[in-house]
Amino acid sequence: MRIWLDGGLRDVGSAHVSVLDHGLTVGDGVFETIKVVEGRPFALTRHIDRLAVSARGLGLPEPDREEVRRACAAVTEAEPVPLGRLRITYTGGPSPLGSDRGETRPTLVVVLAEAPRRPDSTAAITVPWTRNERGALAGLKTTSYGENVLALARAHQHGASEALFANTRDLLCEGTGTNVFVVLDGQLHTPPLESGCLAGITRALVAEWAGARETDLPLDSLEQAEEIFLTSSLRDVQAVHRIDGRELPGAPGPVTAKAMRLFAEGSAADIDP
Repeated sequence: MRIWLDGGLRDVGSAHVSVLDHGLTVGDGVFETIKVVEGRPFALTRHIDRLAVSARGLGLPEPDREEVRRACAAVTEAEPVPLGRLRITYTGGPSPLGSDRGETRPTLVVVLAEAPRRPDSTAAITVPWTRNERGALAGLKTTSYGENVLALARAHQHGASEALFANTRDLLCEGTGTNVFVVLDGQLHTPPLESGCLAGITRALVAEWAGARETDLPLDSLEQAEEIFLTSSLRDVQAVHRIDGRELPGAPGPVTAKAMRLFAEGSAADIDP
């Protein structure tokens, strides 16, 4: 495996990050996960733009976009895979112990690993913890992922692949690494960004191509939904066939199947929409 670290490609055995890196000690970092198909990253421009937004929101210097592009190109050329997960991590760099940042430049790491193809449908659960839509990190894709780790572990314990959160107003928000769409009375809805959810790249494209409405949705709308699906960079559009103990027979339903088709067609037509 070849990894881009701070300016060049390295073998995995020599790609070392300082034990004092702020991304390690306090989770002071941002990241992006990008689908790579036959060596081509999907929606790379949107992902780099969001990386910059997250960095600014966390108070980090904006990353050098051209360096990020060079790093992604170098890694994908060095690690050819038919379907891959490209991970960009950008942290506060070596810093004093504690929350104060140091004065060194941020750390940039880019790595690619092969990814399995996702099934057309999956199970999900809801969890009792909430997203804070008014928190300092709301809407930022940071490396502070502890609550996601706990929630996803609970999902796996219940035979599911994703856990869904409400926000502090008991409105549907997002999953640990996904956005969520629901069909109510034949209409497609997704929570607005004001709910605290991440501005997902796949979410935005699906909303545009499939015509979803941004709607404040009570968490219990999942109990009435005719169809539910998840979106993310690696899931694309994935139907939910069970939410908590409730089965949704026939998943993917007609609205979800249409969204899957439109996303597949749109992404095939333009690798960087």
